[in-house]
Amino acid sequence: MAAAYKRLLLKISGEALMGDTSYGISTSVLELVASEVVDVAKLGIEVAVVVGGGNIFRGVSESAKGMDRASADYVGMLATVMNAVSLQGAIEKLGQPTRVQSAIEMSQLAEPYIRRRAIRHLEKGRVVIFAAGTGNPFFTTDTAAALRAMEIGAEILMKATKVDGVYDKDPRKHADARRYEQVTFTDALKQDLKVMDATAFALCRDNELPILVFDMTKRGNIDRVVRGEAVGTRIVRDDEQTRFA
Repeated sequence: MAAAYKRLLLKISGEALMGDTSYGISTSVLELVASEVVDVAKLGIEVAVVVGGGNIFRGVSESAKGMDRASADYVGMLATVMNAVSLQGAIEKLGQPTRVQSAIEMSQLAEPYIRRRAIRHLEKGRVVIFAAGTGNPFFTTDTAAALRAMEIGAEILMKATKVDGVYDKDPRKHADARRYEQVTFTDALKQDLKVMDATAFALCRDNELPILVFDMTKRGNIDRVVRGEAVGTRIVRDDEQTRFA
């Protein structure tokens, strides 16, 4: 089966990397993500990854405790670099070449983010992991993911979560909650579905970049997506029909 996408960007939150632990990185989750990424790269698909840092440090929550928001966000960016380097090691252990590019320069650990260089790495079959968000405080890693996806010309932004998609209401509270197979940007806004933060969502909507929210804990899901199978929930431009699963 031909691949549905040639180039994609995978967004992984720091919280997802914790697995069942309360802090840090779960080795089993890291290995799962690495193997999924390698399997997709072996299909000839160009894969970029943006990682969050919430498993180590969250700027928003720390600023709420009295820490200066800008300083807290910068520390959070450093946490994403830790996750990126850890993921790089797990992926390369499986024989897949990678590059980490950081929006904050730290030459001993990562390349500086350079758009053309990132694209060249992808064309050469390397997985590119983007770290340090956008390099600016007050922007989330969701926004960094949307921005990098558009800069490198990704065909879809895949948001890895612990749930199997987007629902019309909270499935933990409502037994009759229904999962969308596909929903438009406008409908997602009207229903306040909170797919991503507002800035990231607006970037994707304005540039017609589809978003896929899917369960990263189910082995093989990324592979199913790139093969064109219906997995998770796709958020699409407004002229495409909305469907429930």
